[in-house]
Amino acid sequence: MEVSKGLSAKLIAAVSLIVSLFSANVFAQPLPQLNITKVSEHVYSAIGETKASTYENWGHNNNLSFIVSDSSVMVINGGSSYLLAKALHREIKKITALPVVWLVNENSQGHSMLGNSYWADLGVAVIAHEDAVSTFAEDGQRALERMYNFIKERGAGTKLHVPGHQFSNSKHIQLGNIQVQLLRFGEAHTAGDLSVWLPEQQIIITGDIAFHERLLAVFPETNTEQWLLSFEKMIALQPQIVVPGHGAPTDVATIKKYTYDYIVYLRSAVALILEQDGDLEAAYAIDQSTYKHLDTFDELAVKNAGRVFQQMEMDSF
Repeated sequence: MEVSKGLSAKLIAAVSLIVSLFSANVFAQPLPQLNITKVSEHVYSAIGETKASTYENWGHNNNLSFIVSDSSVMVINGGSSYLLAKALHREIKKITALPVVWLVNENSQGHSMLGNSYWADLGVAVIAHEDAVSTFAEDGQRALERMYNFIKERGAGTKLHVPGHQFSNSKHIQLGNIQVQLLRFGEAHTAGDLSVWLPEQQIIITGDIAFHERLLAVFPETNTEQWLLSFEKMIALQPQIVVPGHGAPTDVATIKKYTYDYIVYLRSAVALILEQDGDLEAAYAIDQSTYKHLDTFDELAVKNAGRVFQQMEMDSF
């Protein structure tokens, strides 16, 4: 009995030590350095690398934006980890002492949602489209594991937090003196893609409906036909400033060239192959050299062509 009690005491002590070391590790970890781009008087963005998620970039390969009103702040994207979210908050505090009251997840991907718990712990309301919420609730654990594979100890403190607020088509939020609209244009890159529209400023934070400076990715679940329709609805707003999901702030012409036109090109090339009874190898051979200067081209171009072919082939039955 004494031996059992001794072992139990030692086990409890060991567990306590591990927990304390983990907690200490979170606070001991340095934070990534973020460069903040001032988009307008009220809109800022930490522009992510236009490459894959890596240990070196802390998983920061998408844009983390925020809107500063006269009373409060809205953050767009939780980031890929607790520490990345904390680093963004550090930069926000350099610009304003106002509280962050809303966190918007642009989609269901890990680099949009894995940093949610940092903000939720501060009492920030977290919102996403209903499709993103259900997808992250199901796939969040896998996203967390993938994140740790890339950034290892730099993921310290990260835990899953599913958004507590959701919407179907649109959500209007009065952020102090700024009108904010969360808009769902339809299917696009991944589940639950949404855009943040500031009608008075004519600024749109597109989420992953728009890319430039890097090649977009076509995932197995990506509906490229619907993506084109969603993109058309988005640019019908005629935004003057565009903050894409990936790449620096730009204009409509640029995101159209590297998102909409690229998808149209791939789909047209695949349609011709299908008309000629071509196969998957022919799709892999599609000439995409016009886009070779974009980051992630080598990793994604051939995969994109193959996935578009497979989707369109199935649609033809």
